[in-house]
Amino acid sequence: MNAPPVRVDALLTGRARAYTRPGTRSGIDKQPLTGAVHIGELGIEGDEQGDLRVHGGPDKAVHHYAFDHYATWRDELGALPLLETPGAFGENISTRGLTEAGVCLGDRFSLGGALLEVSQGRQPCWKLNDRFGVADMARRVQTTGRSGWYYRVLQPGSARAGDVLALAERPHPDWTLQRLGALLFQRVLDPALLEPALALPLVPSHRKLFERRMEQGAVEDWGRRIDGPSEF
Repeated sequence: MNAPPVRVDALLTGRARAYTRPGTRSGIDKQPLTGAVHIGELGIEGDEQGDLRVHGGPDKAVHHYAFDHYATWRDELGALPLLETPGAFGENISTRGLTEAGVCLGDRFSLGGALLEVSQGRQPCWKLNDRFGVADMARRVQTTGRSGWYYRVLQPGSARAGDVLALAERPHPDWTLQRLGALLFQRVLDPALLEPALALPLVPSHRKLFERRMEQGAVEDWGRRIDGPSEF
């Protein structure tokens, strides 16, 4: 398996602002950029996150979502205005021709003068429910595996929409994000399936999750992440 080079249709950023539920903020409303932009260790210059406890940081510096999925979402949800252009899922990079089935953990991609490394798949949160006006949107994203993924930035540099995202290195060709997502989201508890994943360069939160499942034989509670604060 190899990832074909793809052109970036849009690079997007958003400012953090008050969100739908009291006391919450979000930078999920991303808008496309024109011209060259700088991609640093914490992401695209000017991009913000509303809750740095769970968003942003070096391991979630840049979020990529496949525009390929938009047609399927339109079929399932109807012709929502959000789904007419990139940015509906809070992504920083939008492309066509590359999905979770063709991207592996640890893949390194060049983009303009930057070098990006796939750090983890996205674990969707309740803010997608409010953004789409669909009560179980985050659960749908999780269940379908159409979740997108994050990069860490190994080499800062400039890029622009229209640049090519090209695979430079693939150290773990057997571990697509689709395969890892199935372990995470299909409530897998079998140690024979989970243990091989622990040999991967997982982010600390995913490593801890797999280790806890093996120790406790139980799946973690996703309710607060997916459904949001209960006081709303």
